[in-house]
Amino acid sequence: MTLSIHTNAAAMVALQNLNKTNDELADVQTKLNTGLRVGGAKDNAAVYAVAQGMRSDIRALSAVQTSLDRSVSIADVALAAGEAISDLLVEMREKATAAMDPSIDTFSRQAYDADFKALIDQVSVILQNAEFDGANILNGSITGGIEFLADADASRSITLRSQDLSLGGSVITLAATASLGTVTLASAAVSQIQASLDNVNQSLANLGSDAKKMDAHRTFVGKLMDSLTEGVGNLVDADLAKESARLQALQVKQQLGVQSLSIANSQPQIILNLLNGG
Repeated sequence: MTLSIHTNAAAMVALQNLNKTNDELADVQTKLNTGLRVGGAKDNAAVYAVAQGMRSDIRALSAVQTSLDRSVSIADVALAAGEAISDLLVEMREKATAAMDPSIDTFSRQAYDADFKALIDQVSVILQNAEFDGANILNGSITGGIEFLADADASRSITLRSQDLSLGGSVITLAATASLGTVTLASAAVSQIQASLDNVNQSLANLGSDAKKMDAHRTFVGKLMDSLTEGVGNLVDADLAKESARLQALQVKQQLGVQSLSIANSQPQIILNLLNGG
């Protein structure tokens, strides 16, 4: 090797290796600090693009899950209200059947009638309060049902069907003005209550089926989000145990590089020794 005071090839090689070690060390420290093997497009453009697409899907599915959470809550409130109305109809039938007895006196009939009308009023109160987040699918204010998000592209929806339980409607045929004032009125009320009870129970079955569908889809979306999150982790997460071991090795390599550069930098001093010897 040529000895020169202008060019120190050994020092240049040592410096290149040391710089490379320093770059690798900085990369490992970044991975340990962030926990990411691919933290940006510069690290791995293809993997970063795929991971970002999956992250986008996860965020979109989060909105879907929020929509489905709302659907389940609306369905649960409606089910609770519908079941309460069904119980009231059962109680109303008891009152109406008792009022069909021709042997009861006027006072007793009036008492039955008052109880009966109080139950009708209670049905109306329940219907108006069967609301969650501004949505009521029992009082007839919503026709057809409510559509909720079903996928990340918002291209599909899942419907929670409305069930109109309004008094005097197609489900509860009993009118809000129904009375037990006479045997004839009581007899008509019993017939209407029985038909209404059958209809309400069918509506509850339909609502329960929709609620179960919503809950099942919400569970699926949650599992899908978990799978995508795990997939992103597999793509970009760093193996911290591996990187920690690599950090130790690079720190030793860095120290050796510094020593090698120091030795290489001292080589031109040999020329002084040669000149002194002359």
